[in-house]
Amino acid sequence: MIDQATNIKVRSAEVCGVHFEVEPLAFNKGFFSVDMTFFFKVCVAAYQAPGCPPVCLEGLATFSKKVILFGSEASVRTFSTDAALAQTCGNAPIVNVQVVDPMVLASRVCPCCPPRPRRFAPPQEIACQFDGCFHEVCAERELCITLGLFSIVQLMRQVQIMIPIYDFCIPDKECTAQDNTDDPCELFRKIAFPTDEFFPPRLADLESNS
Repeated sequence: MIDQATNIKVRSAEVCGVHFEVEPLAFNKGFFSVDMTFFFKVCVAAYQAPGCPPVCLEGLATFSKKVILFGSEASVRTFSTDAALAQTCGNAPIVNVQVVDPMVLASRVCPCCPPRPRRFAPPQEIACQFDGCFHEVCAERELCITLGLFSIVQLMRQVQIMIPIYDFCIPDKECTAQDNTDDPCELFRKIAFPTDEFFPPRLADLESNS
């Protein structure tokens, strides 16, 4: 479909999974390298001919990123019913990544010179999100997209902290409503007029709140 399309537009892109590899750094005590592979589900519209309705396609795009973060050290082994904590055997911290859906910045169709077969086998939990199967394809053209992605990467550990605990506070007074009335018009008169709803904020207001 990509080889025969006259025009291709990217409609949406979303993160469908992230895989991690955490390794301690040899000469930096307490630091870890986190290799992340982001998997994106991309929806595109492929136009086969002018004036014809487009064909909607879903494809898989990947992006790899490596960061080095301080994760401290630990000499204990954690065993828990939580699957995430059970994987923290040894001194490796837990990796947590928060991402928002990416923004499509640009896209272009590039020729493959010469046409080469594609061998790509994504993880099973990623492949099951797509219809069909991933197999070797000899493509003449490929769709390259540029995505803008915001992410926060964290290394987490369990620590022991002390928090003061107070006894239950049982209320001994009854809360009584003030100015009880059954007149809805009387209640409406006490509501302030929503002036801000009728006037959009100015540029100076937005900059002061940012």
